[in-house]
Amino acid sequence: MEREELLKSAISGDINAFQTLFAEFQNQLKSYLYRLLTDRDEVDDLTHDTFIKAFTKISTFRQDSSLKTWVFKIGTNLAYDHLRKLKRWRPDAQDRAADLAISSEEIRQVFWMVHDTSPAGAYEMKEHIDYCFTCISKTLPIENQVALILKNIYDFQVKEICLILEKTEGVIKHLLNDARNTMTDIFEHRCALINQNGVCHQCSHINEIFNPKQDQQEELMKLELVKASKKYNREQLFALRTLLVKAIDPLHAAGTDFHEEIMKCLRTAIGEKNDFFE
Repeated sequence: MEREELLKSAISGDINAFQTLFAEFQNQLKSYLYRLLTDRDEVDDLTHDTFIKAFTKISTFRQDSSLKTWVFKIGTNLAYDHLRKLKRWRPDAQDRAADLAISSEEIRQVFWMVHDTSPAGAYEMKEHIDYCFTCISKTLPIENQVALILKNIYDFQVKEICLILEKTEGVIKHLLNDARNTMTDIFEHRCALINQNGVCHQCSHINEIFNPKQDQQEELMKLELVKASKKYNREQLFALRTLLVKAIDPLHAAGTDFHEEIMKCLRTAIGEKNDFFE
C-alpha cells in the first residue's frame, strides 16, 4: 500500500495502517523521550500512551505538518505533563551521583555486575559523553530542552518545533540560543575534552574503575572532540559534540544497561526517584 493510501486509511480509523506509519519513527520517538525522561520504563509507558492518544485523535490530523511532527507534539505534551512535576536538575547532579556510588558498596557491585554480565554493559567514552549531554540538558527549562534536542539531535526544522511547542519562530530561536549558551557554559567548566583542569568528577571515577589509564588515553584519542579541542572555539566544540550525540541511540548502544544503572544512581542521589535500591 502506498504511503498516501496508508495515511488515508489511518485517518479513517485503520489501526494497522496507523501502526505501519508509527513504526517508521517509533525508535526515534522512544530515543527522544528517553533524553527527556531518562527512565526506560517511563519511556515505554509514554510511547504506548502516545500511540493510543495519537490514534484516538487521528481524525483531527489536518496534515499541516508531517505525521511524525504531529505525533512528536503529542509525545512532547505527555512528557511535559510528567516533567513539570519534577525539579530541574542542577549542574552538579552527576557529581552527587558519583559521590553516592563511591559511598555505596551495593551500587558499585551493581555497576560491576552489569558491566561484566550484560550484553549492553560496556563502558565507552563516546557513549558516556552522550550520557553527559542528556544529563546536562536536564538542567534547562523544559521548553529549552525540548527545542534543543529536537533541533540539534533529531534535525527538526524551526517551523516544525514551532508547531510542537506552539510558539512563534522568534521564541523558538530565542529558546535555542539560550539552551546552547547554557549547555556550552556548563560543558566548558565540566568536560575534560574542552577543560584543561582534567576530567569531570564522575568520568574520572568511572574511568578508574573500568579502564586502565592507557586504554583511557587511546579511547579519548579516537574522539574527534579531542583532536579538535585545541583549534576550535567552544561553540564549534558544542557543534561537534551534538554530531557525536546524534550518532548514538541511548536505548540501543553498547553501554545502554550500564548507563541505565548510572542514571538510577543519579536519580537516587538527587532525590528524584529512589529506584536504585528497589
